[in-house]
Amino acid sequence: MVLLWKLIILLPFTSCSTEEETLHGPIFIQEPYDITYSMGSVNPEVLLNCTAKGYPLPSYRWKQNGTDIDLTMSYHYRLVGGSLAINNPRKKQDIGTYQCLATNSFGTILSRKAKLQFAYLENFEMKTRSTVSVREGQGVVLLCGPPPHHGGLSFAWTFNNNTLYVQEDRRRFVSQETGNLYIAKVEPWDVGNYTCVVTNSKAGRSVQGPPTPLTLRSDGVMGEYEPKIEARFPETTYAAKGSSAKLECFALGNPVPSISWRRSDGNSLTKKIKHDKNKGVLEIPDVQQEDGGSYECIAENIRGRNIARGQLFVYALPEWDKKIENAFLSLYDSLFWECKAKGKPTPSYSWLKNGQPLMSEERIQVENGTLIIPMLNMSDSGLYQCVAENKYDTIYASAELRVIAAAPDFSKNPVKKTSIVQVGGEVTIGCRPSASPRAAIDWRKGPEVLRLNKRALLLEDGSLRLYNITKSDAGVYTCIATNQFGVARNSGNLIVKERTVITIAPSNMDVTVGESIVLPCQVSHDPSIAVAFTWSFSGNQIDFKRGMPHFERIGGESVGDLMIRNIQLHHSGKYVCMVQTTLDSQSTAVDIIVRGPPGPPEDVRVEHISSTTAVLSWKSGKDNNSPVQIYSIQTRTPFSVGWQAVSTVPEVLNGRTHKATVVDLSPWVEYEFRVVARNSVGTGEPSKPSALLKTKAAVPTVAPTNVSGGGGSRSELVITWEPVPEELQNGEGFGYIIMFRPLGSTTWTKAAVAPIEASKYVYRNESITPLSPFEVKVGVYNNEGEGTLSSISIVYAGEDEPQIAPAGTSALSISAAEVEVSWQPVAWNRHTGRVLGYEVLYWTDDPKESTAGKVRVNGNVTAKNITGLKANTVYFATVRAYNTAGTGPSSAPVNVTTKKSPLATVRKDLLFRCSSVPLAFRKFQKRVTVNYGKVFHRSNCRLGLWLLLFIFFF
Repeated sequence: MVLLWKLIILLPFTSCSTEEETLHGPIFIQEPYDITYSMGSVNPEVLLNCTAKGYPLPSYRWKQNGTDIDLTMSYHYRLVGGSLAINNPRKKQDIGTYQCLATNSFGTILSRKAKLQFAYLENFEMKTRSTVSVREGQGVVLLCGPPPHHGGLSFAWTFNNNTLYVQEDRRRFVSQETGNLYIAKVEPWDVGNYTCVVTNSKAGRSVQGPPTPLTLRSDGVMGEYEPKIEARFPETTYAAKGSSAKLECFALGNPVPSISWRRSDGNSLTKKIKHDKNKGVLEIPDVQQEDGGSYECIAENIRGRNIARGQLFVYALPEWDKKIENAFLSLYDSLFWECKAKGKPTPSYSWLKNGQPLMSEERIQVENGTLIIPMLNMSDSGLYQCVAENKYDTIYASAELRVIAAAPDFSKNPVKKTSIVQVGGEVTIGCRPSASPRAAIDWRKGPEVLRLNKRALLLEDGSLRLYNITKSDAGVYTCIATNQFGVARNSGNLIVKERTVITIAPSNMDVTVGESIVLPCQVSHDPSIAVAFTWSFSGNQIDFKRGMPHFERIGGESVGDLMIRNIQLHHSGKYVCMVQTTLDSQSTAVDIIVRGPPGPPEDVRVEHISSTTAVLSWKSGKDNNSPVQIYSIQTRTPFSVGWQAVSTVPEVLNGRTHKATVVDLSPWVEYEFRVVARNSVGTGEPSKPSALLKTKAAVPTVAPTNVSGGGGSRSELVITWEPVPEELQNGEGFGYIIMFRPLGSTTWTKAAVAPIEASKYVYRNESITPLSPFEVKVGVYNNEGEGTLSSISIVYAGEDEPQIAPAGTSALSISAAEVEVSWQPVAWNRHTGRVLGYEVLYWTDDPKESTAGKVRVNGNVTAKNITGLKANTVYFATVRAYNTAGTGPSSAPVNVTTKKSPLATVRKDLLFRCSSVPLAFRKFQKRVTVNYGKVFHRSNCRLGLWLLLFIFFF
């Protein structure tokens, strides 16, 4: 018996491994489905499909209504592959349920059940139909009464032999359930003959019934009446999940009723629901469980309303949630199979083995969707099917159970030839031979039986697990597998290496932006094993080959240090050094905190602004790992040079402050504000500027400076000042207030100067005493009011021109180009006019070339040299005094003649020759003055030389 098992079970393991030739039971790849055959079809044959794969190739047989079909005894049936062909199908003989069975040496499986039905449509009985007489305005139902048939029908009606069908509208409706024609309210033009036309698309045939005459009664017109529902959907309608459901509703009435639909539970109709144009049919496509429930059809007119109700029940065909799968188990193993299906109603379960019902018995437990065989034997091998069924369908799930009996064999899963492990590590040496029943496992190290202990454990699958490895654990390990059919052994070598240990690891660091640091990572390792270092930053591996500007690997074979140059804020995070070998990996992690100046504050807002203050708020920016210690506020105006620091309340803004009042602002000036944060590392970037806002107006507070004046004409008081800058004017409507009074007076005269750029005011009054002193002060004002006045300054009124001409005027010639004019000083007082200096006027009396000029001297100077005059020319001169009011009368003119010019011109290139010695004076000119004003030239050589020398030296 044992040898027979080996022969039977080991056969599959000796076959070729290609997919097409792997031994297995039949598996359906095509199953039969329901067929409706038209009895009028020109095709003389029906084909029920069935194809299965399997090796050996399956054979096929068929059942009709549970009874085997004898395919050898009748020409009526034949097999096409595994499909069943029925020649010249006959309704009485061939109608029914068919099932395909596929069989090979592993067993038999059943296909799904398929129904063969016959579509037909017989003729109407052509006896004459009774006339239907109604009143005008009355409703009527014309019955169709379709003939015997099988297969779905569609209905239409013709009127008076017209080839066109009667068109449905609010007044007329053709039921596709009964075929009847409904006319809600008969009109005179409805009188005539009506014929029902029935079509069976499966049978490919249409038939017409006998005509039904419709006439009007002569006893009057029908009055108005409430709706009466004649075409109504059933009280219970069944629809399969995923199908389309149609509910019909039509009413008779006068006036013609309107039709509407709703759900009885109050829920609204879903958007997918469709109505025909007259709302006589409610269609629910793709029916789902939530579409089930009670529906109402409401027919109403002005006389009343009527309601039809019905329940839509949604059923679901069985579907698999969990199928059974092939099981290849050892002898004496246990089997547990479970299948689950969903459907409505809930499916029931049954089991088949090789196409036959499987019931619970002593060794086998069958309960609903579970099959349990606690201890398998060889007879349990076969093809099993779980069957799930409800009233609407039946589905099958198939699987093969193969019970195996064999001696241990390592050919497919040998022990690993070489296992390498490090000191202190763990290793599992696998031992998974194929064996049925399962083999008992023993281990040897070298020739000795291995003693199991806490460091050497035998795992449930037979593998050997060694813990806390030492050098002495190295060697050859042999697994010995034994069952009742034989013994097999297989060996592998264990090699023990030194561990890899990180000897110098990096530590957490706190650094400042811009620094450069080194993170050490050094290891000791087995010299025969290569190590590889990798670094990761915040979970991402650093790729040094990409030339990253800040990161650099430094070190040798056992050193994997990481240098970070010019470290930046975004380099804060977790750094991991990973050391990898072919046997293990070690890692060490470190946290680097990079601190830097704070980021710019955010969301700077001006919450309130007055004439001299502004309330600011802001939010903290990034602290860049160093808390903010101080905030400062800066402002910028159109008048400032860049950003300027400002005073605040509180005066010191610590890092927890996010609101402050800026003080000492100028009224009526546009300001921008920004906030700057500082921490222990440094000062950060400023925030974005706030919105541009203008402080409120206020009375000006800054008075003009440099108030002075004087001069001007007689009877004038001239007052001048330095204009107030625009940023200090504090509002619109800015101008100046001028206040003045004679020195010693108590009454002030007041005037306003509107132009903001004004810097001068002239007061005219004939009563002003020349050069009289005035007390003057200048103030400011704007639309908000009058502001500060300057301190009092003394300004003198305008004066008269000098009234007295200088006396004793004289002129003296100094040279050919210069004369000196002198005079006696004028003794003046307030009545004769103040003298600030003198003005000398000079001119010639030559009508051909008139020359005139004037020069001034300041103070009490009584002489002035006039230069740049012509030689040997008569000049006239006069002197007059001047002050701020102008010039006074001139003195009597005097004249003077400039001296003659001393210039003697020697002819260029004049050449003397004496004793044959040339003496040349080229380009030489010398001006000399000689007696009688004459220049002598002599041809006598000696005399000429003496004359030239005289001219040259004198």
